[in-house]
Amino acid sequence: MLKKLTIIAIATVGFTTSSMASEFMDASWAKQMCSAWNKSGTLTKGLASWSTNDKKRGYKLIQLYRSHCGTKSRVQLTIISQGGKSHCKSAGKPDGKKMNYSVDYLMNASDEDWKCMGKGSFGCGAMGAMMSGKLKFKGPKVEAMKVMSPFGSFLKLVGSVGKNESKTCPR
Repeated sequence: MLKKLTIIAIATVGFTTSSMASEFMDASWAKQMCSAWNKSGTLTKGLASWSTNDKKRGYKLIQLYRSHCGTKSRVQLTIISQGGKSHCKSAGKPDGKKMNYSVDYLMNASDEDWKCMGKGSFGCGAMGAMMSGKLKFKGPKVEAMKVMSPFGSFLKLVGSVGKNESKTCPR
């Protein structure tokens, strides 16, 4: 009986671990990113005033994808201003809210460039990634440039959440 329970326990742990695994930039990864955002003082405090520029909708959207996976693989972070801080309210697949590129952001890059930006390597910082075209970017560029330091922290966070290497595209 003990042997059967041990086998069941091992099988359950294996199932739980694999069901929690995520692909780089899939919905599960986006949720991890949202949680990491909320734990980062650099983002919650450093982007406090940035998050208030939301066209009175009560939120800003950030959508990300891996270039070779295409726009249908986008994930979304919904950012709100709350208590004088910037918070990630929800994340996952886009929820149908219309993007307003005067306040929202759509970003994509190759896997190699996301990895470089995630490490903060030379030439892959926020400004370098934007200026070199490593980071394709649609949204209010002047606004992003005003918060370059926290934006750079955001790009590094992309590299520290989950795994940032995957051969397959998210579904």
